[in-house]
Amino acid sequence: TTTNSSPNTTDDNRAESLEASAEENTARVKRKRCEAQSEMCSPADWIRQDEWPVGIRNVGNTCWFSAVIQSLFHLPVFRRLVLSYCLSERVLEKCKSHSEKRNVAFMQELRCLFALMVGSTRKFVDPSAAVELLRDAFRTNEAQQDVSEFTHKLLDWLEDAFQLAANGNNAEDKQKNPMVQLFYGTFVTERRSEGKTLSNIEQFGQYPLQVNGYNNLDECLEGAMVEKEIESLHSDQTITSGRERWFSKLPPVLTFELSRFEFNTQLGRPEKIHKKLEFPQIIYMDRYLHKNIEQTNERRGEVKRLKEQLALLQQKLECYKNYGSGPNKYPLADMLQFVLEFATTKPVTVSPAEDLRPSATSMTPTSHPATEPVSDNSKAIHLNIDGRFKKYLDAGASEGQVPSQQRTPIYKPFTQCRPPMDCPPQPAPHSITEEELHFVKTCLQRWRTEVENNINELKASIDRVSQVLEGMYTDNSLCQVPYRLHAVLVHEGQASAGHYWAYIYDHSNQRWMKYNDITITESSWEELERDSFGGMTNASAYCLMYIDDRLPHLIAGQVLHGMDTLPPILRRYVHEDNRWFQQELSEWEEQFCQTAPPEGEPVPAEATGTPETPDTNPSSDQQTPVEPAPQSGPSTEEPEQGAAMMLTPAMQGIIMAIAKARQTFDKDGAEAGLIKAFHEEYSRLHELSLEEVTPQEDVRLQHVLVYFFQNKAPNRIIERTLLEQFTDRNLSFDERAISIMREARAKLRLIKPEDMDMEEYMTWHEDYRLFRTVFVYLLTGLEQYQHGKVREALNYLAHAYQTNANLLTNGEKRGVEQSLIALYRRKCLMALNESASRLFCSGEESEVEEAMAIMNEAVIPCLHLMSRDSALAQDDREIMENIRSHWCSCLGQDMDDSLQVKLGEFLPRVLDCSAEMVVLKDPPKVHVSFPHDLCSRLAAVMESIHNTSIVIVK
Repeated sequence: TTTNSSPNTTDDNRAESLEASAEENTARVKRKRCEAQSEMCSPADWIRQDEWPVGIRNVGNTCWFSAVIQSLFHLPVFRRLVLSYCLSERVLEKCKSHSEKRNVAFMQELRCLFALMVGSTRKFVDPSAAVELLRDAFRTNEAQQDVSEFTHKLLDWLEDAFQLAANGNNAEDKQKNPMVQLFYGTFVTERRSEGKTLSNIEQFGQYPLQVNGYNNLDECLEGAMVEKEIESLHSDQTITSGRERWFSKLPPVLTFELSRFEFNTQLGRPEKIHKKLEFPQIIYMDRYLHKNIEQTNERRGEVKRLKEQLALLQQKLECYKNYGSGPNKYPLADMLQFVLEFATTKPVTVSPAEDLRPSATSMTPTSHPATEPVSDNSKAIHLNIDGRFKKYLDAGASEGQVPSQQRTPIYKPFTQCRPPMDCPPQPAPHSITEEELHFVKTCLQRWRTEVENNINELKASIDRVSQVLEGMYTDNSLCQVPYRLHAVLVHEGQASAGHYWAYIYDHSNQRWMKYNDITITESSWEELERDSFGGMTNASAYCLMYIDDRLPHLIAGQVLHGMDTLPPILRRYVHEDNRWFQQELSEWEEQFCQTAPPEGEPVPAEATGTPETPDTNPSSDQQTPVEPAPQSGPSTEEPEQGAAMMLTPAMQGIIMAIAKARQTFDKDGAEAGLIKAFHEEYSRLHELSLEEVTPQEDVRLQHVLVYFFQNKAPNRIIERTLLEQFTDRNLSFDERAISIMREARAKLRLIKPEDMDMEEYMTWHEDYRLFRTVFVYLLTGLEQYQHGKVREALNYLAHAYQTNANLLTNGEKRGVEQSLIALYRRKCLMALNESASRLFCSGEESEVEEAMAIMNEAVIPCLHLMSRDSALAQDDREIMENIRSHWCSCLGQDMDDSLQVKLGEFLPRVLDCSAEMVVLKDPPKVHVSFPHDLCSRLAAVMESIHNTSIVIVK
């Protein structure tokens, strides 16, 4: 015996339904989800492709949240309501209760999540902040019964949040609540008692429907709306309470909650109902409306009459299909046909048992006439062929049976030694006259024809009645209120555990999409039927979301047009998150490049984690790339082993500051802990900025704020930058850090657009990025120079000089020491010029071409840039004059005419640097390493250059 109940019956179990480990899921579901995420091993896999929808990350058994939120987000009217939600300062100050503050906080988190789903460059976003608010509520007395109740709770919170915005609590104000107008309707309950009709109007949101006992959605609705003896199209179940329900007002978004879970009182555990239940893409709700009560009742009376007629016709047809008075019944038409076949079978003159005895004739190699005797020698021969018949022949002779030559012979179409055992002779009458046969055949054929005609007439009548029943509610008068299927929420698994995903209709492109956590794929109605109807696998729909097809504004604007549709504050929020994401990708690439050194270069021992050994294959010791962190938010996943080694010095400083604020946090809470940690890190970085800057130990590389302090950046820039450091998702290593991270995010969101000039903010951060780029160009150029790759070194140094010169126009500490770059640029120019001159004067065609390439691609572009530098040092001017004088002196030397022609082609470009556009070849892309790596590499290369010996950087 089963009764409708929830899978969870205690508060503890209810909370555990949210926090249940993924291990509780089926192995197939876990494997499918894990494989989908583990396949993403490169930065490109984390980047959103064009306007493809954004997924939602599963942060610990939260697939239900993803399914519900995606269904609501892709309802444009709901998305617009959430994104445009706003509360005045006066209303915020009045929010005193815990529930009001929580609802507003949840609404803000949902707005941020929706904004990211509109304009994020990420393939998926992290919902941790919103999920945590829900989890906190379900750990308290507000715990709900089962997972389906989370949708109720979510809509309740949103309704309360919008009620705050409406600033009213009377009945009229509540009816104007956009959540009520969108998701809530009313129905009338009528009860007949003592000849009177009593009615009551009630409000509903998600309308619950039973699955057991029904085959489709209309049957479920009939059973839920009417509790009396009425007839649905297919169901035979009736209830006789005399109560009816009629929808008096349908909401624009009509949600049906399918009750697929029951509690088995005998087993003491919940069970899932896997029964198949069909539902259409468009359902007409006219027959369930209170205004159509008379018309619907008339149709129901007609349905009852037709079903009775249909039952009678099916009963008659059943008598023909299963005929007989005994336990075994057969189709009457077939029985008449069998009797006719028996009557027309050729009569035999022997008994069935006697006919089974093998005759000598049957064992002869050829057929014999009936009067031809069979000799004993022939019998002996055939007994040798098949001795199994000997005992039957001997027994026949001893009993004095009729000789074989007097028996009726068996004629065969081919020669065989014994009759085939799989084709026994058909029974036949012993004797029948022609008159008898004619009479029997006439009667049986006539009766069989009559039976077949009756069956066909019954089938035709059944089809006609069935068609009338099927079309009972399909005429135009009852097809005025169409609702189109918008989303199907699917549960796969059993009552105790499983996985959720959603099918959502893309109205713009007229296609079904499957939203499965971070994976979003194009689907089809056939796939939806297979996964949602149930009855085939352990996957089935548990929630259906229909929208009023007469209201086009519900789906208007479903195509996402980027961030232009977002309010300014959310647009800024998404811009910042996209900037963080780009930074995460850059850091990932840096870490990946550190584990994959260029071909031919030695692998550092520290990078491989093993001591250096001779003849080691570098490719075998590369580290596994680390995935870039998804959108900021607390993670429930355990950090990978070795993850601490990948933390930047900036993040290590934040972690130390949080550790120092532990006592304050434990005593006064998260906000006080954040303030204490903020001041600790601020003071540390300010002290660090006071240290002397040297090329071998440039403290500006340690942290962006050291760079800002030394360049006297505005305090608002410094404070916001440091606050952002406390919002990094890498801080989700314990509860204290997570709480401080949330508090930092909350304060970051409180910074209004008018409080911060974002263009100025981005300019400062761009300058710091360029500063680090200059340092890397300088370092790479020196390393190339160290290894004798002078041409490549000049390219890096020229770019470093130009970018650094632009930085220094804003302050002397905005860039690196310009004289160091200029020194090695001069060294490279002199070396390249000497090499080009030597190759040119050799006269060899290939060497001359190489000399021309060096001059045209490296030396001349660099000279042009130097000539346009108004602040060019005297040493640089002298090197330019030396190069020009050297090539001018070549004019007086004896050389081939071809060389004279080539010299005449490029010499004007050497002498006149204002005659053409400067084209400086872009250097190969370099990755900014960790600060201590940059400083140690620079120290090592400087030592190598000065000591004229190569030092391998470890």
